[in-house]
Amino acid sequence: MNYINKIRKGMNIIMKKIFLSTERLAFSLWSEEDISDALELWGNPEVTKFITSNGKMSEKQICERLKKEIETYTNANVQYFPLYLVEANKNIGCCGLRPYDPKNNIFEMGIHLKQQYWGNGFAKEACSAIIEYSFNTLGVNALFAGHNPKNTASAGLLKKLGFVYTHDEFYPPTGLNHPSYLMTRQDNAGK
Repeated sequence: MNYINKIRKGMNIIMKKIFLSTERLAFSLWSEEDISDALELWGNPEVTKFITSNGKMSEKQICERLKKEIETYTNANVQYFPLYLVEANKNIGCCGLRPYDPKNNIFEMGIHLKQQYWGNGFAKEACSAIIEYSFNTLGVNALFAGHNPKNTASAGLLKKLGFVYTHDEFYPPTGLNHPSYLMTRQDNAGK
């Protein structure tokens, strides 16, 4: 039995379309029915402390974020895709893309994991899958990524993945200048 079939039999995502998977993880698409997963993810201030100005998201903001992810997929065929742990058939967060510089075919990559799944290598595994999907399936020219300057774990992850620091960029949701990185198609091919 392959992982996609195993996942489709799981209670949590039985009706989910799985389009990408790794040994431990599977990627799907957000829908309005996923509000409980969104509330659990973005309702945890430990998860959001580096992605919003006050470190928290209200229920209304979480609903708006979910709606934005769905709209991004409708408009650009990408989103921060919901991420599932194959073995447990549970949502563990999201990882994916959003348009960054469409004219130059550059997308922004990001990941948000539920706190109980930190420190297990899931971020690297998920981001590595999204990087390969971006270059090999979507044909992007480059990937952009940034992080809150206080988020040292994200800085380490981006460096391990092969992103190259380019500049600091103002990020309106936090009101801070975020260290920003790029990975080109050539960078990825040279890994």
